[in-house]
Amino acid sequence: QVQVVESGGGLMQTGGSLRLSCAVSGDIFSVNTMAWFRQAPGKRRELVALIDYNRTTNYSDSAKGRFSIWRVDAGRSMYLQLNSLKPEDTAVYYCDVGVVRLRPHKDVEVWGQGTLVAVSS
Repeated sequence: QVQVVESGGGLMQTGGSLRLSCAVSGDIFSVNTMAWFRQAPGKRRELVALIDYNRTTNYSDSAKGRFSIWRVDAGRSMYLQLNSLKPEDTAVYYCDVGVVRLRPHKDVEVWGQGTLVAVSS
């Protein structure tokens, strides 16, 4: 099995910063694309940022210039630095990981349970 666990959420004031972490563990051959999504109350889940195996990154328009994504340890860890936070960034942030499992040798997509980021005005 593969486990994905997020951490680092919390309550911040407008303009503050947070760093979210995503830890991947288990029966893994390799980690492919990794991404952060978020879901605000009453809204659809949306992509925030992603990073592929070659460390090419892509950001949503709302994240560009404020958030940074990176990965280390052959993809076993991923981070999202949130700067200049705004109340509209309030959401549950989810880690989404594409993994090639060892046994059986196949591609799977695994989501974490989410971590809450709340930004007060």
